[in-house]
Amino acid sequence: MPDVATRQSDGKTQSLQSEVIYKSTFQSVTKKIFAATNLDDILIGLKTEIAALFTAKRLTIYYVDGIKRELVSRFKSGHEIKEIRVPLSPKSIAGYSAFRQTLINIQDAQDPQELKAIDPALEFDESWDEQSGFKTAQVLVVPIVFKKMLLGAIQFVNRMDGAPFSKEDEKNAIELSETLGIGLYNQKRMAAGRGARKNKYDTLLENHLLTQKELKKIINDARDRKEPVETVMMKDYKVPKKDIGASLSKYYDVPFVQFSKNTPIPGDLLTGLKVPFLKRNIWVPLRREDDHIVIAINDPHDLQKGGGIKSLFPGETIKFNIAFEGDILEFIGLFTQDEQEIASIDDILSQLADDDLEMEEDLTSMDEESSVVVQLVNKIILDAQARNASDIHIEPYPGRNNTQVRIRVDGACTLYQTIPYQYKNAVVSRIKIMSDLDIAERRLPQDGKIKFKKYGGLDIELRVATVPTQGGMEDVVMRLLAAGEPIPLDKIGFSKFNYDHFLGMVTQPYGIIFVCGPTGSGKTTTLHSALSYINKTETKIWTAEDPVEITQKGLRQVQVKPKIGFNFAAAMRSFLRADPDVIMVGEMRDKETTQIGIEASLTGHLVLSTLHTNSAPESITRLLDMGMDPFNFADAILGIMAQRLVRTLCKSCKKPYHPGKEEFDELIREHGKEQFDELNIQYTKDLQLFKPDGCDACSNTGYRGRMGIHELLAGSDNIKRLIQQSATIEEIRALALKEGMRTLKQDGISKIFQGNCDLLQVRKVCIK
Repeated sequence: MPDVATRQSDGKTQSLQSEVIYKSTFQSVTKKIFAATNLDDILIGLKTEIAALFTAKRLTIYYVDGIKRELVSRFKSGHEIKEIRVPLSPKSIAGYSAFRQTLINIQDAQDPQELKAIDPALEFDESWDEQSGFKTAQVLVVPIVFKKMLLGAIQFVNRMDGAPFSKEDEKNAIELSETLGIGLYNQKRMAAGRGARKNKYDTLLENHLLTQKELKKIINDARDRKEPVETVMMKDYKVPKKDIGASLSKYYDVPFVQFSKNTPIPGDLLTGLKVPFLKRNIWVPLRREDDHIVIAINDPHDLQKGGGIKSLFPGETIKFNIAFEGDILEFIGLFTQDEQEIASIDDILSQLADDDLEMEEDLTSMDEESSVVVQLVNKIILDAQARNASDIHIEPYPGRNNTQVRIRVDGACTLYQTIPYQYKNAVVSRIKIMSDLDIAERRLPQDGKIKFKKYGGLDIELRVATVPTQGGMEDVVMRLLAAGEPIPLDKIGFSKFNYDHFLGMVTQPYGIIFVCGPTGSGKTTTLHSALSYINKTETKIWTAEDPVEITQKGLRQVQVKPKIGFNFAAAMRSFLRADPDVIMVGEMRDKETTQIGIEASLTGHLVLSTLHTNSAPESITRLLDMGMDPFNFADAILGIMAQRLVRTLCKSCKKPYHPGKEEFDELIREHGKEQFDELNIQYTKDLQLFKPDGCDACSNTGYRGRMGIHELLAGSDNIKRLIQQSATIEEIRALALKEGMRTLKQDGISKIFQGNCDLLQVRKVCIK
């Protein structure tokens, strides 16, 4: 015979199995309540399933007829729907429970004493038993209330085993009544009058995106194919996702959210959450917003699921957003890596908590090969690469404030992830180790590089800079270096004037050409495109770069190493002894390098380089201020081109529109009327510009990709004369404009009329 311990173990196992079955069935019932398209789906369609859930022989669901002050239930007799009506008063068991809005659990309805102990006026109407031959004994009644509004009652009669309804039955019945409260309230709203919503897709019917017949077929097809209704709508009937979302948002009275690959990862909110749990329950935290946490969920009315979520974030205010099931799973995939990895993150956080590790403590001793921080840093870099980011910014804050990670995509910074504060030192230290920097030095800025291939598989190179910040923290900025083939010169986005003149410059046998602009404006890309155009077997080309970002066959490319004294000036001196035709220097940042470049250009070499200046005319005064001889510089200069990258409108969703006369006149003022007349653009009723809209391809921003805008100052004889005279910027700019140069803003405005961008983005990158 089994011993006592074995019997107890078996009893616990059976209890757990029963609980799992109950919860699974309860969730199924909940979904059907919320999916009901009419009242009879609840009152009649779910009676058998709910009765079985509570092991009750009979079940009646009542709704309130407010006009007649009665409880009404419906049942099917043959092909007809009939009603049962009970007064909303203390004279009947169901009427009393609803009237007093209190739960009643009766062991024997036939016992007058038990009824009178509840209320002297309470009676049992035996006529129901006499008509049916059924004997009522145990009765459990729970009122259905939503937002303090009485909507009905649910009555269970006779347990299958003949025992009284238990405290657990009472608790489960109350939970069910809360769910039914939402369901009956929704049905009440649907039937409130003409134009009221009949179901969560009624907005689609009102807007004639679907017919009632189509909706019914969609629901049946979704059930047969075991697919979400929304998926069938989009796939078979081409209903736009945002329209379905608007309908759901209106029904649930919460915002609708779509998946976006640019959504910041809420690292602090994911701590302790397991991937299988999130996928199984179909919800995910999105962000902390003001004083609440935003959760994406597929059913905001699921009270059981909502209660579980609130228990995981004690003391927090939770606000739900409605999202498609598929989108939620994509969010989970974006936010997490794999189940094993998430588990290890959870383990290390638990360990940190157990050890009571202070946030200021140095975590650099963590093993770089086995620590979860290794996986975390790798994921940040891989995700940034996948999102076409140019920079990664790690921004720790003092105290128990979480670390922010921002990435720059198409020139705009967006929040990518929040990292729990326990990781801030460990993450910075890990990046320093990968960059071969001194992890003990936290007071001075440091520069380094990461060859990511040996850490994460992908052949990515990153330029790393650390900067000490307030509170003893260190910021880290990682620049993902562009790799691959150079862009053909005719694909750079030059205007015809700029293309023809720039081509003329780079094909000269000697002279110096500068491309200027801030970091990240595409200067190196443009220079490599120029080198690609003149890269022929008969031409010897040397480049000195820091770092070598784009490699080309035929170029002899050199990586400078300032730490050992091999800087740009040293590289150029060695090039001049190596028989060059063309020399490209990554940047002329000091007098010595610039002086050597000018001398090289005067002795039969073509020299290309970059400068960090705002405009082409300003570059001339900047070089003269560095101590360049005006006559030598004037003789050497072929041209100076200022460049910026402007965000372009998404080609998939940009919307054409006819601008008003006021907007057209503003564009003329911004451009300058004298030069605008040369564009030969007239204001007519057919004039068409484009504006951003938003779609999945551009993550609903309306912008995707960037293009160059340019300002090319040619070294003409007249310009050379002004340089020799050390003329002012205004004099040089005026003459250049007269000779055909167009400013950055003027080039940007011409691209607006070509449908590539808008004035907002042009203004963001240039002033004149």
